[in-house]
Amino acid sequence: MLRTTIRPRASAVALAAVLAATVTGCSAEEGADSATGGGDGITVQAAQFSWTAAGLTNSILSEIAADRPELGVATLQTTQLDPAAAWAGAQRGDIDLLTEVALPNQQELADSAAEQVEIVSETYGDAAQGWFVPAYAVAPGGPLEGLTSVTQLNDYADQLGNKFYDADPGYITTEQNAKRLAGYGITLEHVVSSEAAELAQLENSYSRQEPIVLYLYHPHAVFAQYDMVQLEEPTPYTEGCLTTGNGACAMPSYSANIAASAELQEQAPEFVDLLVDLRISVEEMEEMQKQVDVDGEDVGTVARQWVDEHATQIDEWVG
Repeated sequence: MLRTTIRPRASAVALAAVLAATVTGCSAEEGADSATGGGDGITVQAAQFSWTAAGLTNSILSEIAADRPELGVATLQTTQLDPAAAWAGAQRGDIDLLTEVALPNQQELADSAAEQVEIVSETYGDAAQGWFVPAYAVAPGGPLEGLTSVTQLNDYADQLGNKFYDADPGYITTEQNAKRLAGYGITLEHVVSSEAAELAQLENSYSRQEPIVLYLYHPHAVFAQYDMVQLEEPTPYTEGCLTTGNGACAMPSYSANIAASAELQEQAPEFVDLLVDLRISVEEMEEMQKQVDVDGEDVGTVARQWVDEHATQIDEWVG
């Protein structure tokens, strides 16, 4: 998923080690002040996944906390982590807050930390994910004309350079896609490096009007840039098909959720009440992602704009 412009990506293992050594969960800091908050209240240790929506959600919460000292949070201190490392940190008590938790993708990770951290809200739901091709490629006369289903991909292997492009190896969806390729008997090479590399390949292919197949998900700024078509799935998603099953099934639509530690719920209950009510639609998130990833606007600036535009709604959530 897309990287934010807030901080460079670092090794999840290294960051987890730093957290284990130096972070001890929520800590009261009188008069704390930073770019993401200020005033009396606690410092919240927040995991930040590497996709833009996570950075936007954390920035929105930081802006609200700075505006509303009565919520009891002075600062959100974010550390960029892959999901596995973030949930491990939460299980140790190093992480107080996780936003953009994709369910059911991260359900097993969430279950592992259930005694320490609780899913408290759903920010948005019904977000589609799957395998996509450019619309021009499947148009009449296009190099992939006739391709409509994932089960046909072997028939178009030559046109696709025998490659299926995916995102970061640390994503649960990357593991799922490996199982899906095997389950469907698709022999395309599974190209995995990073989402930045995946999107660069899409940009290169699109500029040349060449065929490509890759994993994508909503909400994503890529859909504001390119006309993409999701391939059909012959078998609907069922629980377990991507874990204990053979993987020959669709990927589930997912929801973005917020998880809060028991310590955070105890120390800043008003802030957690806000988390319970916070809603950001898929459409709003994709528009903000476009502003950041396509138009080059600053994450904090875009988050501030969203907060200002939703001031009345936030009043209701806080009240």
